[in-house]
Amino acid sequence: MIRIRKFAAIDIGSNAIRLLINNVIEETGKETQFKKSSLVRVPVRLGQDSFTVGEISRGNAIRMVDAMKAFKLLMKVHNVEKYMACATSAMREANNGNELAAEIEKKSGIRIEIIDGKKEAAIIASTDLHQLIDTEKSYLYVDVGGGSTEFTIFTNGKIAASRSFKIGTVRLLNEMVEEGVWKEIEKWIKKSTRNLKSLSLIGSGGNINKLYKMSGRKPGEPLSYIWLNAQYQFLQSISYEDRISELGLNPDRADVIIPATRIFLSATKWSGAKKIHVPKIGLSDGIVKLLYYNEKES
Repeated sequence: MIRIRKFAAIDIGSNAIRLLINNVIEETGKETQFKKSSLVRVPVRLGQDSFTVGEISRGNAIRMVDAMKAFKLLMKVHNVEKYMACATSAMREANNGNELAAEIEKKSGIRIEIIDGKKEAAIIASTDLHQLIDTEKSYLYVDVGGGSTEFTIFTNGKIAASRSFKIGTVRLLNEMVEEGVWKEIEKWIKKSTRNLKSLSLIGSGGNINKLYKMSGRKPGEPLSYIWLNAQYQFLQSISYEDRISELGLNPDRADVIIPATRIFLSATKWSGAKKIHVPKIGLSDGIVKLLYYNEKES
């Protein structure tokens, strides 16, 4: 017997806000499947406000309220039975983050949970990686966001270490990352991966997904450090306008893709990884699975 349910996740990031609606397919005697039904992405760059001025502007606050009202209606027409909305570093660091979350709940009915970097890393790491992870090997999982990047080490199929750093694409664009942060990440990665043999990188986030699509590789085929480095040089060599017109990138992707590539390249180099796997997962997928499995346990 098959039962199809609908769960949703709202990810309020520093570069965009996303609504992911998943079909959760339960079949007797089989493993539960999570299939994307719909994904809506709204380019509201909250990090631009939060990291530079310290609070979210009125204009963006209004856009957020409108986005949440729209998401509420979309979830209603999709018959979503459970959802969770999480906000990350931009709202976490904004002076008016909690105040704005209260206003959004009052006006749209959507309650937002502002999560810390540790919880964000844990939710992302709880996504279903077992199809990709070989228990004989080790992996460095890197999730690049607009305001923070989460690094997780998997060894023997389990999480060995996890850390969130205040480095992200919007921060880098605004030149808000000191050299010391790069040094700290390098030190942490080298120390955490020192004794690990045959290490591979797993990348997640909108930018690496876009890079993977641009590579033309078949699903499941990893990227190489050499290809990513060549792509980095190429993206830097063409103008922002050409990245939009020639490569077809969204205006809010065409600038952040360069600092994101730099983070992935640095992590690959410091960990000694040869391959970069891109399984197209992230915080939204983790939220849906967390909702589902928490229900099963309760």
